[in-house]
Amino acid sequence: MTQHSDIIVVGAGPAGLSFCRNLADTGLTITLIDPHTAEQLANAPFDGREIALTHPSKKIMQQLGIWQLVAEEDIHPLRQAKVINGSFDYALHFKTPKQDSKKQALDTLGYFISNYHIRRAAYQSVANQDNITWRLNEKVKTAFSDEKQATVILESGEQLTADLLIAADSRFSTIRRQMGITSDTYDFGRTVMVFRVEHELPSDHTAMECFFYGSTLALLPLSDHVTNCVVTIDSRKAQSLRELTDDELAAHIAKQLDYRFGAMKMASEVNEYPLAGVHARHFYSKRCALIGDAACGMHPVTAQGFNLGLQSQDILAKLIKRSKRLGWDISSDRLLREYNLRHQKNTRVIYHGTNAVVKLFTDDRLPARILRDGVLHVSNNLPPLKRMITRRLTG
Repeated sequence: MTQHSDIIVVGAGPAGLSFCRNLADTGLTITLIDPHTAEQLANAPFDGREIALTHPSKKIMQQLGIWQLVAEEDIHPLRQAKVINGSFDYALHFKTPKQDSKKQALDTLGYFISNYHIRRAAYQSVANQDNITWRLNEKVKTAFSDEKQATVILESGEQLTADLLIAADSRFSTIRRQMGITSDTYDFGRTVMVFRVEHELPSDHTAMECFFYGSTLALLPLSDHVTNCVVTIDSRKAQSLRELTDDELAAHIAKQLDYRFGAMKMASEVNEYPLAGVHARHFYSKRCALIGDAACGMHPVTAQGFNLGLQSQDILAKLIKRSKRLGWDISSDRLLREYNLRHQKNTRVIYHGTNAVVKLFTDDRLPARILRDGVLHVSNNLPPLKRMITRRLTG
């Protein structure tokens, strides 16, 4: 007998789990499919990635009960941010504003939490949720939909159906492709290497985005003397860094920073990721919606990817809860079009704007270097522009 649910969610990452948590008290039945086991989800491993969270993202996570499941010592405040171009002669500097756009007092630009802590907390929040049927250690072979229902066929051959199918299965989403949703994909031809270092001098909780010539280095402060390093480098040159010992890599970073943080030593393993950006042209098709990275996967330079993913599930969940309350169809084209319109407004400008910034600040030709320097000076000396950027950083 085919199992039918109100909603099938494919992908138990933070976006998929947050979405399920958002629908905990609706009475809707949810089937959650993911290739990992419960043990793997409950104990997500360290992967080197630190997630920058805005104040609205904190609020969403608090409302879902996820924020409270992260230990206080694993939440790191971001007080200031700086952007440099080529050298440390000049920096675009963002300080924490006294108030947000709603006149609420602020004491941080945002927060850093390790990706694996978020994944663990998100899973913990839904592990015993009554309206979820777990299909773990399972992969989707085929997905399709018609006027009556959405259908998923697992690799085991089992068939599942639902009124609504949710794709939360990464920026390389299989569901997105099988549901015929096209996307704009940009392969940056670069590799991201992430690791932690310990350093002698304090960071003052200041993040730095250093656009050096030949590579980009982001510094994400976790404590006064521990920082997460995000190196973005042409994939053809990445091998030169892989060949360094831990001591040599730490010394290389210290030298790049002109020893502003004193001597450094490695404090974690090195993790690597290919760098590609994805933006679906539509975030829905018949009885199907995309959330998280399946909808929009960002370059990390503006640190907005996770925040947009969290917003996506929040927008869609609120629309579904409204429809359920009013007795409307939770998978109607009208609802999905409204979700698409709202979230496209959030993502499209940021996605393409981010890609434009990356292209400019990774172009090392002389005219681009001059323009890069000019952009920093103009941004620093135009208060309205600087306030606009700061508001984006804080959310």
